[in-house]
Amino acid sequence: MQFQENPLTPLVATLSPAELRRHFVVAGLFQPGAVNTYWWETDRTVLGAAVPLGTPLTLANEPALRSTYFLERREVGIINLGGPGRITADGRDYLMNSHDALYLGRGVKEVTFASASAAAPARFWLQSYPAHTAHPATHVAFAESLGERLGTRESSNERTLFRLIHPGRMPTCQLVMGFTRLDPGSVWNSLPPHTHLRRSEVYLYFNLPANQALFHFMGEPTATRHLVIHDSEAVLSPPWSIHCGAGTCAYSFVWGMGGENQEFADMDPAPVAALR
Repeated sequence: MQFQENPLTPLVATLSPAELRRHFVVAGLFQPGAVNTYWWETDRTVLGAAVPLGTPLTLANEPALRSTYFLERREVGIINLGGPGRITADGRDYLMNSHDALYLGRGVKEVTFASASAAAPARFWLQSYPAHTAHPATHVAFAESLGERLGTRESSNERTLFRLIHPGRMPTCQLVMGFTRLDPGSVWNSLPPHTHLRRSEVYLYFNLPANQALFHFMGEPTATRHLVIHDSEAVLSPPWSIHCGAGTCAYSFVWGMGGENQEFADMDPAPVAALR
């Protein structure tokens, strides 16, 4: 099978840092008292954030979707990164503690977000993809989620990976979603690096102190670039790009994927020794 080259791929090596950020970094979505969304044309991804305060917020239908309501032809995964909150979907309430996840399938007409306390608001991160059929809504309690230990102390990448929304737990059309938390003293994520041509990915970095930063590496394995990332900023990772990073301290990141393949282990390795 022949693949058509993405026209942006060979240009990445020539882009300035500002141009790289414009194409691959999404910042400023978490705003108190607002829902903000962002469209990425790769796999028709929509990502967004909701930070309700004293008044519940509604997931509005975006005109660009050309739909009657947001989830008319879509599914969405939501992870709460803040204080306790609540999501109401077509009249059913889901209590969302910190790091809980919620999957909503195609056809859910009304979604609202609320915080238990405006002083410690919920911070909902959402990621949405087109859906060909409807699957049931599923709440995933973080307290009942078992993490997978990865990495070694010698490689400075000891971490725990939590798969929250994935085919082993519930049916979805495209969406696979969870988060990874690095141990204190570890800084590297997603090593060894890899690509996966059958799906794209979004990284949202969080729990990164304001005076710290993270260096996210992207690009083709033989022509890598880096992005300087701060707390609550997201990186768009195309199928042809590696995605790994090193922070100035430990941190966490949400990962969400969509595309034609949901197999978590379907990766094309990019050995460290071959990186350029």
